[in-house]
Amino acid sequence: MPRLPRPLRWILLGSVTLALIGAITAGILVYVVSARLPDVQSLRNIELQEPMYVYARDGRLIGLFGEMRRYPVDIRDVPPRVKQAFLAAEDANFYEHHGVDFTGVARAVWLLAKTGGQERVAGGSTITQQVAKQFFLSSEYSFRRKFAEMLLAMKMERELSKDEILGLYLNKSFFGNRAYGVAAAAEYYYGKKLDELSLDEIATLAGTPKFPSSGNPLDNPERNRERRDHYILPRMAELGFVSASEAAAAKTVPMHAAPHERTIEVHAPYVAEMVRQEMIARFGGDVLSKGYHVTTTIDPDLQAAAVSAIIEGLRVYDHRHGWRTPEQKVELDDGMDAKAIAAKLRRIPPQGGLLPAVVTGSSSAGLQVVLADASQLTLGSAATGWTGKSIASLAQRGDVVRVRRDTGSKSDAEPTWVLDQLPRAQTALVSLDADTGALRALVGGFSYAGSKFNRATQARRQPGSSFKPFLYAAAFERGFNPASIVLDAPVVFKDRRGHMWRPQNDSGNFAGPMRLREALVQSRNLVSVRLLDAIGVDYARRYISHFGFDEASLPPNLSMSLGSASLTPLSVARGYTAFANGGFLTTPYFIESIRDRDGKEVFKENPPTACPQCTVVQQPGQAAATVAQTEVAGFDLSPTASAPAAIATASSAGTSKATASATPAPAKPINPDMVVAPRAIDPRVAFQMQSMMRDVVRRGTATAARVLGRDDVGGKTGSTNDHRDAWFSGFGGPYVTTVWVGRDDFRSLGYREYGGKAALPIWINFMRVALKDQPERNPDPPAGMVQVSVSAGGKLLPGANGSVVEWVKAEDLDRMESYTEPDVDPNAQPDEEAFDIF
Repeated sequence: MPRLPRPLRWILLGSVTLALIGAITAGILVYVVSARLPDVQSLRNIELQEPMYVYARDGRLIGLFGEMRRYPVDIRDVPPRVKQAFLAAEDANFYEHHGVDFTGVARAVWLLAKTGGQERVAGGSTITQQVAKQFFLSSEYSFRRKFAEMLLAMKMERELSKDEILGLYLNKSFFGNRAYGVAAAAEYYYGKKLDELSLDEIATLAGTPKFPSSGNPLDNPERNRERRDHYILPRMAELGFVSASEAAAAKTVPMHAAPHERTIEVHAPYVAEMVRQEMIARFGGDVLSKGYHVTTTIDPDLQAAAVSAIIEGLRVYDHRHGWRTPEQKVELDDGMDAKAIAAKLRRIPPQGGLLPAVVTGSSSAGLQVVLADASQLTLGSAATGWTGKSIASLAQRGDVVRVRRDTGSKSDAEPTWVLDQLPRAQTALVSLDADTGALRALVGGFSYAGSKFNRATQARRQPGSSFKPFLYAAAFERGFNPASIVLDAPVVFKDRRGHMWRPQNDSGNFAGPMRLREALVQSRNLVSVRLLDAIGVDYARRYISHFGFDEASLPPNLSMSLGSASLTPLSVARGYTAFANGGFLTTPYFIESIRDRDGKEVFKENPPTACPQCTVVQQPGQAAATVAQTEVAGFDLSPTASAPAAIATASSAGTSKATASATPAPAKPINPDMVVAPRAIDPRVAFQMQSMMRDVVRRGTATAARVLGRDDVGGKTGSTNDHRDAWFSGFGGPYVTTVWVGRDDFRSLGYREYGGKAALPIWINFMRVALKDQPERNPDPPAGMVQVSVSAGGKLLPGANGSVVEWVKAEDLDRMESYTEPDVDPNAQPDEEAFDIF
């Protein structure tokens, strides 16, 4: 065999040498890059970002939080045609290759070299390579990044199954409009689940990840349709995934994607925001992307009733004060069509069922308006009659007004519309389970869209007379009782600077000596002032703090008797639960349980619960349940040791003056895991306050609530100076509910807008729904009480000779024995007494 020429031998040797050097270099490069590749096994346990879900107690959706719309789906639940569409669009050979399509890679490398890396080129990336890039690599366009992507894809193919990789791709891919994953895209663009999609919709979604921002079916339907009709569907037919006729039929379907937000089934935006803040406080700022499922204590029916009650209540209040000027004005050019006019309303949201509308003119037929959907209405006299004004004087062209559907309209096809306006006042409603403190309904304002300020938990307002039950309870602990006599007469406060303040009764008159029951029923301010002076301000503040109030928030002077403390509606409702549940302090809560993305329960609330008759049952090896405290901050809140002796004395007296309370109901066992709530007040005091507040409803300032037709309903109205605040707090059945009405700017609600007029109707409309099918709660008197007869002047009478019957604490009998009715001239004018307020 002839020897090769020397030059040729050198060329061959050089080629072999270069090939060896290249192979060694490539091997080193592969080794170095491979050593730095991430562990693909982590993809088996990857936690994709999911929103946080908030539910009502029955599982209905209240809210979703998170930057991404993503609802991960198991690859086994993805319909075959959906898989086929994405394979046709991205990687037809997915189930054949080992992670890299070398033909496509070669083309990409050549184009990248040709452009000098200055332009983006089609990368020929397989689905596996795209998954590698999505989870582990940057978006950098370079040989180094592409090489790492290839090696990582091959590594993934060795360690993960094809279905695992495809599942990661379908759940991770971005489809525009914050939709991540094919399930979220199907829901957002079509409002459907994957198995409900038609072929044209599947092809549309399959073509979206290529250009998710600039080519999604909402923002650029033409570009998306081009890809659907000229690439995706033909490719599916070519690969045999669909027939040619099916592809042709799908091409004829117009683009019809539209935004479909996940349906919120329970309207409780203030509660949803409370949950969001609480979850961040517990788990950190990234909690909103970890797929937690939070079940709240909210009752959907009660929440709906609360929303309806505040909207109706504020509308009635607002209409009492007449029509105001329109809320704003927009510029309208001559000749503008309805669509252009409607665009002016784009940034004005509906509030409380009131839709914004632009006035375009008026005529004898009525006021012409255009809604945000470009529909046109004419509001005649029937729609504007409540204003009491002529149509021409109501609004001018360009004015923005509000309209609402008439709730009496029976046809959705031709609804009746009414002119309306946003109320100036705001409101808050809180309803708690009296025994556990579970939040059953909460509304923090007229409209969350109009104001995200939660007045139920954040607004500190003066409760006025609705604070009086806390003061009366403090006095009953000091020996007073519902039959005790206190003088209703003028007083004057004087501060250090010599300023004088003369509190008045709402009626402006004075009743003289009166029983405390009547004083609360009639809400006599001056009796409260004298009562607080009698028991002492420091004592009262310390005692009232047992209802859950911060003692520092209670004014250290006699003005506290008139409800001058600044309290939130939630805190007032919490305090009232102690009256309704027999004297226990509940802790309001609104999160019932928390589950992670896998359905594992990570938190379950075990609330301290009121249980007057509970006893502890301790199983072997188990810790006993927490027992209710009977002594708090130096106060003995249980029936005193002297009570049995007092009852015995009364029973053996020569003339029967008292009847002892019945034998206490037998104690009932409780689960060892149950936590019994701490005691706030003596159960006998709670019983007395319940009785007195029921009288407020029967014949006092809240008689409107008698329409509920229940004997267990009680509560107290509240109003403040110049009618800046209107309150009603009360109980019935298992619930305690507080309603506040006022203005955010602290201006007056208007003439004679008392709690019984502005707040009580909202409370009634809510409780009418809440108490439906609920049994009445009329507890028996607790142990340590006696039933007595007293005169109208408060004197203890023998037997049942008195016109007034009261249940009092047994140890208070001695004080009542020694009481002498005052000799009062009914025609005398009571003298004014002076007190130092500081």
